[in-house]
Amino acid sequence: MSKSLLEQLREMTIVVADTGDIEAIKKVKPQDATTNPSLITTAAQMPQYEPIVDGVLLDAKKQLGDNASDKDVANLAFKHLAVAFGKRILEIIPGRVSTEVDARLSYDTEKTLTQAREIIQQYKEQGVDKKRILIKIASTWPGIKAAEILEKEGIHCNLTLLFGLHQAIACAEAGVTLISPFVGRILDWYKKDTGKDYVGADDPGVQSVTKIYTYFKKFDYKTVVMGASFRNVGEIEELAGCDLLTISPKLLEELEAKQGELPRKLDPAKAKQQDVEKLSIDEATFEKMHAADRMAHDKLKEGIEGFSSALENLEKLLAARLAELGASKETVGAH
Repeated sequence: MSKSLLEQLREMTIVVADTGDIEAIKKVKPQDATTNPSLITTAAQMPQYEPIVDGVLLDAKKQLGDNASDKDVANLAFKHLAVAFGKRILEIIPGRVSTEVDARLSYDTEKTLTQAREIIQQYKEQGVDKKRILIKIASTWPGIKAAEILEKEGIHCNLTLLFGLHQAIACAEAGVTLISPFVGRILDWYKKDTGKDYVGADDPGVQSVTKIYTYFKKFDYKTVVMGASFRNVGEIEELAGCDLLTISPKLLEELEAKQGELPRKLDPAKAKQQDVEKLSIDEATFEKMHAADRMAHDKLKEGIEGFSSALENLEKLLAARLAELGASKETVGAH
């Protein structure tokens, strides 16, 4: 019997689920899972996860005492919610979960370090070893510098919102565990900029990840490449053989339903034979290359703003739910 594309992909690439939806993760059985503020905000609004949200809110209330303001309670709960989802996800998957530092700290190395250590501490209190966590940080220069320090402390990082080779090389030189170049968002930018549609190997997102993968394997960097943010199954097929790919449940289902031959496109041995120029990236070079790369510049800014806005929505959502919980208690008390 012929194998599905997903089965074949799993033979050469670690498949990761890109979702905060625990039920979806149970269904697709990935090795690892990644979350981000938008995914956690979406999951937090699903009725089946109300017990997780309520549990985190009530714990925060208990921790701060009855006199604490709703705002303070919601704020503490907000800091613990991603970890609560992460812990539940880790009960299902054999590998690691990525939990993101507040995107609003993307340009502050010190605050990123503080929050990353807090996340690891929260997981530790829940009995989760730091080996199973990847701290997700935006690929800004201050973010990469924070990751470099964390890696030396044995805290592994996933550098996200990565769009350009300069970001990837800086991450590899900083010794980060894993990077997440965003395939689909790169495609979105080029489609909007040129008015053209791109398929297969012509997709600029596919080309970007292929270039990064080749560079890393050519120069023996230990940092692994995890393609992320896919718009269609074709992009995934073009990156078969990448170290890891993080894929939405919808596209994982499509891959499972599709039969046919899946040839390996990315291969370390082939990458070794490529003629590639080695670059050295310091802060000045990074900023210069970033300013010159319109797509990377636009998408990094937009990504940080998008995740920041998702976090603000999550804070509002938690405050509203807290008010509901308070009201329902009062109603119970009145009877």
